Amino acid sequence: MTLSAADGNAILKENFSPWVQDLGLVVEEVGDRVAVLRLPWSPRLAREGGALSGQALMAAADTATVIAVSAARGAYVPMTTVQQSSAFQRPVVDADVVVTARITKIGRTLAFADIELAAGGAVAAHATTVYALLA
Repeated sequence: MTLSAADGNAILKENFSPWVQDLGLVVEEVGDRVAVLRLPWSPRLAREGGALSGQALMAAADTATVIAVSAARGAYVPMTTVQQSSAFQRPVVDADVVVTARITKIGRTLAFADIELAAGGAVAAHATTVYALLA
């Protein structure tokens, strides 16, 4: 089954905790092994100095991976983060972040992803994740 952006948004609504939903993430595009989400700018997510917090960026990367894994599997399945690594390259101030998660390898029990977080047309952060597939 091929997932749509609407399917991805339904997965967000049905499977994520309220604090993740409070980030305001929106699934904009879903492909075979990719998900593109938008993290809208909010001063509530900014830290001192006005830059978007790293925690919000990491949560967005992690969440985008769930949607990309779901796209690769054709549906949402229970899963959990095993590892996540993030590198922040520049601050994000007063701009939405486009989060693109690409599955690089998926097997029966593990999925691996690369995530790019861009704002204003420039890469702001990069992350990698490993997920355990529980079903």
